[in-house]
Amino acid sequence: MVELDAFKTELQSYKNPLQEVRDSLDLLNKEQKIQELEREMEAPDFWDDPEKSQAKMKQLKSMKDDMETYRRLEEAYSDIETMIEMGYEENDASLIPEIQEMMDEFKQVYEEIHMKTLLSGEYDRNDAIVSLHAGAGGTESCDWAQMLFRMFSRWCDKKGFALEVLDSLDGDEAGIKSITFEVRGENAYGYLKSEKGVHRLVRISPFNANGKRQTSFVSCDVMPDIEDDIDIEIKDEDIRIDTYRSSGAGGQHINKTSSAIRITHFPTGIVVTCQNERSQHMNKDKAMQMLKAKLYMLKQEEQAAKAAGIRGEVTEIGWGNQIRSYVMQPYTMVKDRRTGVESGNVDAVMDGDLDPFINGYLKWLSLGCPEGLGGNEDD
Repeated sequence: MVELDAFKTELQSYKNPLQEVRDSLDLLNKEQKIQELEREMEAPDFWDDPEKSQAKMKQLKSMKDDMETYRRLEEAYSDIETMIEMGYEENDASLIPEIQEMMDEFKQVYEEIHMKTLLSGEYDRNDAIVSLHAGAGGTESCDWAQMLFRMFSRWCDKKGFALEVLDSLDGDEAGIKSITFEVRGENAYGYLKSEKGVHRLVRISPFNANGKRQTSFVSCDVMPDIEDDIDIEIKDEDIRIDTYRSSGAGGQHINKTSSAIRITHFPTGIVVTCQNERSQHMNKDKAMQMLKAKLYMLKQEEQAAKAAGIRGEVTEIGWGNQIRSYVMQPYTMVKDRRTGVESGNVDAVMDGDLDPFINGYLKWLSLGCPEGLGGNEDD
């Protein structure tokens, strides 16, 4: 049967990639590390340092998850192979829908674990701190920032990641001018680093009485939540620390006293804020941690740009600087201009279906960010 031939060809196309995933996961080494960690857990003093113990438990779970996922993939590959052979032997067309379902599930699991193998950055495993800032477009851009925050919230829900708002400033009429939130989960930064840049929206604005098509921009900044001490020197004279009254998102969890902290770093112009912790001291510590992480990542980016002989990032939130466009009228299309990945289902993307774009970005990075891969920008 033609369908069985197609299934067989498609399945065989995964044979070498499956081996590559196995090699990338370094399963033999992981198995040895799992045994070592399990022996450590049996020691009576294992829980004397809770923070260190929790980190090791997290590492153990991650490695076991990798082992289990790959085992499932191998089993699924073998099961599909068996089903195809049964189809040939019995010439039974009724098996085709079942094989298709098995194939779809296999490909989904493969893509998930393959995406994980592409996360090799120093801080990819860390939690992420994401900041959204409305740009050109006034109220329309503030509404767009609110929509993007909802999109990321939905994505976190799908992944089982925790999201906590650290700072927020409401728009004058609607939406939000800016918001900073922390995403906690394995590889959160590794996934979300793909979202750093300017996001562009094209739609008929609900805030425009003439029903005209309008373009809006929101910048998204993503950095890892680096808890370890970073070797970054911050001089007292280089920063200004302001306190202000907490407001915005957070409801009862926001302390309404003047405990919110804003730190301005004069040499770079970087500003970080935090208002969600329970005290001014905690907000200051968190903000300083964010500033150090941001300065560290800036230093890394500058070194990488210098090594590659390229200019630094353009930070203006407006035309020509977008990484991705979301078009809602006159047609529907979400297109990433770096990777060329696109989707005609805007509603699904806004409901958190970001994995195709994240996966495309990670593959693009693994290819060394080739020029021109994304093609021309659509209006």
